[in-house]
Amino acid sequence: MEKAYGYVRVSGKGQVDGDGFARQEYAIREYAYANRIKIIDIFRDEGVSGTLADRPALAEMMVSLEQNGLGIHTVIIERVDRLARDLMVQETIIDDLKKSGVSILSAADGDLLQDDPTRKLVRQVLGAISEYDKTMTVLKLRAARARKRKLTGKCEGRKGYADAHPATIAEIKRLRRKPKKGKRRSATQIAERLNEIGRTTADGKPFTGNNVAVIMHRHG
Repeated sequence: MEKAYGYVRVSGKGQVDGDGFARQEYAIREYAYANRIKIIDIFRDEGVSGTLADRPALAEMMVSLEQNGLGIHTVIIERVDRLARDLMVQETIIDDLKKSGVSILSAADGDLLQDDPTRKLVRQVLGAISEYDKTMTVLKLRAARARKRKLTGKCEGRKGYADAHPATIAEIKRLRRKPKKGKRRSATQIAERLNEIGRTTADGKPFTGNNVAVIMHRHG
Protein backbone atom coordinates (compact mmCIF):
# COMPACT_ATOMS: atom_id res chain seq x y z
CA MET A 1 0.00 0.00 0.00
CA GLU A 2 1.26 3.45 -0.93
CA LYS A 3 2.17 5.74 1.99
CA ALA A 4 1.68 9.48 2.18
CA TYR A 5 1.82 12.56 4.38
CA GLY A 6 -1.09 14.93 4.75
CA TYR A 7 -0.73 18.70 4.96
CA VAL A 8 -3.33 21.09 6.39
CA ARG A 9 -3.28 24.84 6.90
CA VAL A 10 -5.60 27.48 8.31
CA SER A 11 -4.81 31.13 7.75
CA GLY A 12 -6.59 32.83 10.65
CA LYS A 13 -6.08 32.40 14.38
CA GLY A 14 -9.84 32.07 14.77
CA GLN A 15 -9.88 29.07 12.44
CA VAL A 16 -7.48 27.06 14.58
CA ASP A 17 -10.25 26.13 17.02
CA GLY A 18 -12.89 25.95 14.29
CA ASP A 19 -13.66 23.11 11.88
CA GLY A 20 -10.93 23.98 9.35
CA PHE A 21 -8.43 21.37 10.46
CA ALA A 22 -11.06 18.70 11.07
CA ARG A 23 -12.66 19.27 7.65
CA GLN A 24 -9.31 19.15 5.84
CA GLU A 25 -8.10 16.04 7.68
CA TYR A 26 -11.41 14.28 7.00
CA ALA A 27 -11.16 15.05 3.27
CA ILE A 28 -7.54 13.88 3.16
CA ARG A 29 -8.26 10.61 4.97
CA GLU A 30 -11.36 9.92 2.86
CA TYR A 31 -9.37 10.46 -0.33
CA ALA A 32 -6.55 8.26 0.95
CA TYR A 33 -8.95 5.48 1.93
CA ALA A 34 -10.68 5.57 -1.47
CA ASN A 35 -7.33 5.33 -3.25
CA ARG A 36 -5.74 2.72 -0.96
CA ILE A 37 -3.17 5.13 0.47
CA LYS A 38 -1.97 4.96 4.08
CA ILE A 39 -1.56 8.31 5.85
CA ILE A 40 1.58 8.18 8.01
CA ASP A 41 1.37 11.68 9.48
CA ILE A 42 -0.44 14.98 8.97
CA PHE A 43 1.48 18.25 9.25
CA ARG A 44 -0.45 21.30 10.48
CA ASP A 45 0.36 24.96 9.98
CA GLU A 46 -1.83 26.81 12.45
CA GLY A 47 -2.98 30.37 11.89
CA VAL A 48 -0.43 31.28 9.22
CA SER A 49 -0.85 33.11 5.95
CA GLY A 50 -0.30 31.59 2.54
CA THR A 51 3.13 33.15 2.18
CA LEU A 52 6.37 31.23 2.80
CA ALA A 53 7.68 33.44 5.59
CA ASP A 54 6.26 31.40 8.46
CA ARG A 55 5.42 27.82 7.52
CA PRO A 56 7.16 25.62 10.12
CA ALA A 57 5.03 22.52 9.45
CA LEU A 58 5.56 22.76 5.68
CA ALA A 59 9.31 23.07 6.22
CA GLU A 60 9.33 20.14 8.66
CA MET A 61 7.39 17.99 6.18
CA MET A 62 9.85 18.80 3.39
CA VAL A 63 12.81 17.97 5.62
CA SER A 64 11.17 14.66 6.54
CA LEU A 65 10.50 13.83 2.87
CA GLU A 66 14.14 14.48 2.05
CA GLN A 67 15.67 12.71 5.05
CA ASN A 68 13.36 9.95 6.28
CA GLY A 69 13.61 6.28 5.50
CA LEU A 70 9.87 5.61 5.30
CA GLY A 71 9.71 5.59 1.52
CA ILE A 72 7.10 8.35 1.36
CA HIS A 73 6.80 10.07 -2.01
CA THR A 74 3.27 11.47 -1.83
CA VAL A 75 1.59 14.41 -0.10
CA ILE A 76 -2.20 14.84 0.08
CA ILE A 77 -3.98 18.13 0.71
CA GLU A 78 -7.66 19.03 0.78
CA ARG A 79 -7.50 21.72 -1.93
CA VAL A 80 -4.68 23.50 -3.70
CA ASP A 81 -5.41 26.76 -1.86
CA ARG A 82 -4.33 25.02 1.36
CA LEU A 83 -0.79 25.19 -0.03
CA ALA A 84 -1.32 28.90 -0.74
CA ARG A 85 -3.94 31.14 -2.28
CA ASP A 86 -1.41 32.76 -4.61
CA LEU A 87 -0.84 30.74 -7.79
CA MET A 88 2.87 31.55 -7.94
CA VAL A 89 3.43 30.41 -4.35
CA GLN A 90 1.41 27.24 -5.03
CA GLU A 91 3.54 26.42 -8.05
CA THR A 92 6.79 27.16 -6.25
CA ILE A 93 5.93 24.65 -3.53
CA ILE A 94 4.72 22.09 -6.06
CA ASP A 95 7.90 22.52 -8.11
CA ASP A 96 10.09 22.00 -5.04
CA LEU A 97 8.25 18.79 -4.17
CA LYS A 98 8.43 17.61 -7.77
CA LYS A 99 12.22 18.09 -7.83
CA SER A 100 12.42 15.80 -4.79
CA GLY A 101 10.38 13.12 -6.57
CA VAL A 102 7.27 13.79 -4.49
CA SER A 103 3.76 13.70 -5.95
CA ILE A 104 1.16 16.05 -4.52
CA LEU A 105 -2.51 15.10 -4.62
CA SER A 106 -5.56 17.19 -3.82
CA ALA A 107 -8.73 15.56 -2.49
CA ALA A 108 -10.69 18.11 -4.53
CA ASP A 109 -8.45 18.64 -7.58
CA GLY A 110 -6.60 15.35 -8.09
CA ASP A 111 -2.98 15.22 -9.31
CA LEU A 112 -1.49 18.72 -9.15
CA LEU A 113 1.56 17.79 -11.23
CA GLN A 114 -0.42 17.61 -14.45
CA ASP A 115 0.75 20.21 -16.94
CA ASP A 116 -2.33 22.27 -17.74
CA PRO A 117 -1.37 25.37 -19.78
CA THR A 118 -1.62 27.94 -16.98
CA ARG A 119 0.42 25.94 -14.49
CA LYS A 120 2.94 24.97 -17.15
CA LEU A 121 3.50 28.66 -17.96
CA VAL A 122 4.08 29.47 -14.30
CA ARG A 123 6.53 26.59 -13.95
CA GLN A 124 8.58 27.98 -16.82
CA VAL A 125 9.00 31.19 -14.84
CA LEU A 126 10.15 29.48 -11.67
CA GLY A 127 13.77 29.28 -12.78
CA ALA A 128 14.04 33.02 -12.25
CA ILE A 129 12.79 32.90 -8.67
CA SER A 130 15.57 32.81 -6.08
CA GLU A 131 13.84 34.26 -3.04
CA TYR A 132 11.87 31.09 -2.47
CA ASP A 133 15.02 28.97 -2.40
CA LYS A 134 16.61 31.27 0.16
CA THR A 135 13.53 31.35 2.37
CA MET A 136 12.90 27.60 2.22
CA THR A 137 16.56 26.78 2.91
CA VAL A 138 16.40 28.81 6.12
CA LEU A 139 13.10 27.18 7.10
CA LYS A 140 14.42 23.68 6.43
CA LEU A 141 17.55 24.27 8.49
CA ARG A 142 15.44 25.67 11.31
CA ALA A 143 13.05 22.70 11.13
CA ALA A 144 15.95 20.23 11.06
CA ARG A 145 17.48 21.80 14.17
CA ALA A 146 14.13 21.81 15.95
CA ARG A 147 13.57 18.19 15.01
CA LYS A 148 16.97 17.16 16.35
CA ARG A 149 16.40 19.07 19.59
CA LYS A 150 13.06 17.30 19.99
CA LEU A 151 14.65 13.87 19.46
CA THR A 152 17.93 14.31 21.35
CA GLY A 153 17.51 17.37 23.52
CA LYS A 154 20.41 19.12 21.80
CA CYS A 155 21.44 20.35 18.39
CA GLU A 156 25.10 20.59 17.50
CA GLY A 157 26.64 21.91 14.33
CA ARG A 158 27.02 19.62 11.37
CA LYS A 159 29.61 16.92 11.95
CA GLY A 160 32.42 16.27 9.53
CA TYR A 161 32.17 13.16 7.37
CA ALA A 162 34.76 11.31 9.46
CA ASP A 163 32.79 11.92 12.68
CA ALA A 164 29.44 11.06 11.11
CA HIS A 165 30.65 8.00 9.14
CA PRO A 166 33.61 6.42 10.97
CA ALA A 167 32.84 2.95 9.62
CA THR A 168 33.10 4.16 6.03
CA ILE A 169 36.40 5.92 6.74
CA ALA A 170 37.73 2.72 8.27
CA GLU A 171 36.59 0.74 5.23
CA ILE A 172 38.31 3.16 2.85
CA LYS A 173 41.56 2.85 4.82
CA ARG A 174 41.27 -0.94 4.79
CA LEU A 175 40.67 -1.01 1.03
CA ARG A 176 43.54 1.43 0.50
CA ARG A 177 46.13 -0.83 2.14
CA LYS A 178 48.45 -2.49 -0.34
CA PRO A 179 47.73 -6.24 -0.54
CA LYS A 180 50.50 -8.76 -0.14
CA LYS A 181 50.11 -9.61 -3.80
CA GLY A 182 49.02 -7.32 -6.59
CA LYS A 183 48.63 -3.58 -6.91
CA ARG A 184 47.06 -1.18 -4.47
CA ARG A 185 43.43 -0.34 -5.34
CA SER A 186 42.80 2.95 -7.10
CA ALA A 187 40.35 5.52 -5.78
CA THR A 188 37.87 4.48 -8.50
CA GLN A 189 38.14 0.81 -7.53
CA ILE A 190 37.59 1.71 -3.87
CA ALA A 191 34.53 3.77 -4.84
CA GLU A 192 33.10 0.82 -6.78
CA ARG A 193 33.57 -1.45 -3.76
CA LEU A 194 31.96 1.06 -1.39
CA ASN A 195 28.95 1.31 -3.68
CA GLU A 196 28.69 -2.49 -3.83
CA ILE A 197 28.38 -2.70 -0.03
CA GLY A 198 25.90 0.16 0.20
CA ARG A 199 28.06 2.99 1.50
CA THR A 200 27.12 6.54 0.46
CA THR A 201 28.58 10.03 0.55
CA ALA A 202 27.49 12.71 3.04
CA ASP A 203 24.73 13.66 0.57
CA GLY A 204 23.50 10.08 0.34
CA LYS A 205 24.85 9.62 -3.20
CA PRO A 206 27.04 6.84 -4.66
CA PHE A 207 30.80 7.28 -4.34
CA THR A 208 33.02 8.35 -7.22
CA GLY A 209 36.77 8.12 -7.51
CA ASN A 210 37.01 11.85 -6.81
CA ASN A 211 35.02 11.50 -3.57
CA VAL A 212 37.33 8.76 -2.36
CA ALA A 213 40.47 10.68 -3.39
CA VAL A 214 39.37 13.72 -1.37
CA ILE A 215 38.62 11.58 1.71
CA MET A 216 41.97 9.79 1.45
CA HIS A 217 43.74 13.15 1.17
CA ARG A 218 41.97 14.52 4.23
CA HIS A 219 42.03 11.44 6.44
CA GLY A 220 45.04 9.52 5.26
